[in-house]
Amino acid sequence: MRIRFIAELLKQVSIIAVVMAWPVSAYARDEDHIVLGAGVAAVPAVEGSDDYRAIPLPAIDIKEGWLFANLPNGVGVAPIDTEHFTIGVSAVYMQGYRRRDVPRGVDKLSDGVGARAFANIKAGGFITTLGVVQGISGQTEGLVADVSISYPILTTSRFTVTPMAGTTWANAKYNDRYFGISATEAAASGLSRFSAGSGFKDVTGTLTASYRLTDRLTANVTGGVTSLLGDAQDSPLVDRKTQPIGFFSLTYRL
Repeated sequence: MRIRFIAELLKQVSIIAVVMAWPVSAYARDEDHIVLGAGVAAVPAVEGSDDYRAIPLPAIDIKEGWLFANLPNGVGVAPIDTEHFTIGVSAVYMQGYRRRDVPRGVDKLSDGVGARAFANIKAGGFITTLGVVQGISGQTEGLVADVSISYPILTTSRFTVTPMAGTTWANAKYNDRYFGISATEAAASGLSRFSAGSGFKDVTGTLTASYRLTDRLTANVTGGVTSLLGDAQDSPLVDRKTQPIGFFSLTYRL
């Protein structure tokens, strides 16, 4: 029962990070806090697909000493957390895709869990995040690295706007498992056989608006676009290489 709960928690706190980098919490990193809420994400069913999914999600940002759980970095520990640097390791959910979301004859890609190491660097108002994830279970195996930079702008005492830009690199094992078409799948689906190599997988830009309704209640809206790069954009599974993404949530700080 405990293992199933942890797996579901990983899935819920990490699913949005598959397609966008959630802005770093507005709360000071050295403050312990519990922020809980609910939201809904509009994301492609498969990266590059014309089909979208509206996914209801909890919005979580928890910090207690070294322990944390949040959207971009999953569930883990951050033994180094200073004014300018946060370094940690965690477990994150790696999203695959359902059989119904790909053409007939293409196998589903089961979800998995990855081990993540990351660093947040805060300087000059900018927040730079560097991370790497190694798949350790499920079919979404392989190595994925990401870098993003954001700049929170406090326009009033209640309203914050955060632009963010980021990119993701993946090795051949990850890209081929996600975007590749095997000989068997090609014969069954009518799609061309396709193998993907390593390289930059996508680039993403988002804008998040956060409005503090009360001292504890905050509304957050994120909109943006993500565009596939390299071999990923040439996959027969891709209908559209550039796609909009979005997320809305209400959060409450306990």
